[in-house]
Amino acid sequence: MAGWKVTVRHGSEVTRERLDDLDAALAEARGRVSAVLTEGRLGTVRMLREFTPDQRVHARIEISGPGLLRGPEGGLDVMGDGAVVAYTGAVRKREVGGETLDEAFDRLRERLGG
Repeated sequence: MAGWKVTVRHGSEVTRERLDDLDAALAEARGRVSAVLTEGRLGTVRMLREFTPDQRVHARIEISGPGLLRGPEGGLDVMGDGAVVAYTGAVRKREVGGETLDEAFDRLRERLGG
């Protein structure tokens, strides 16, 4: 059984992939981030208030690892303005930073145990 899971939430669609190791999970996540970024930016939406592209999540790519109770968890939010925000945690998300996409993936790898 694969030890890592990548869950992609993009619009109303949710997909899950099971992978053998962290490197494979990060490679899958990078491919998904690239695919979302090619779709372009989101516009502003008005509901009860206005949500600008930098406030809207275009897609969320979650990575969870093996563990008895809860393994390492984190992921990336692709924002509507094209920014990518890496984080750790599932319930309490903590940004891991990174000026570039490569730095964000490197920091996420460090935090998840790679």
